[in-house]
Amino acid sequence: MIIATNNPNVQKAFADQDVRPVEGGYRDVLVYARDLVHCGHKLLTHPLMGSLKPNETPYRSIALSGEAEGLDFESLDLIENAIQVFDRFSRVTRPDRGANTPERMLADFRLLDETLLTSALKR
Repeated sequence: MIIATNNPNVQKAFADQDVRPVEGGYRDVLVYARDLVHCGHKLLTHPLMGSLKPNETPYRSIALSGEAEGLDFESLDLIENAIQVFDRFSRVTRPDRGANTPERMLADFRLLDETLLTSALKR
């Protein structure tokens, strides 16, 4: 299993897994996961899981299969649609939104992302 993430909490919690740290924001994680799907990896978690809109949190973690087995069109469709959804929400959000987010809120967003991933992987 591969975990693409920009969340330091997930990097620590899953240190025994193949964690791929992604520099940047939520969209950067989506694009990285899309690139892995193009290489033949399959999504194991939904790229838009949780009830937060993509423009409401800076963190995202996505689990993908560890072995590349050929292009999975369902995974490709999911990740491409997730990027489109993110882009739609981004057009209605001020570019500086979240620039002054207090650390305690960022910590909550990191915990939420980690909890969503952990819960999804237990299923």
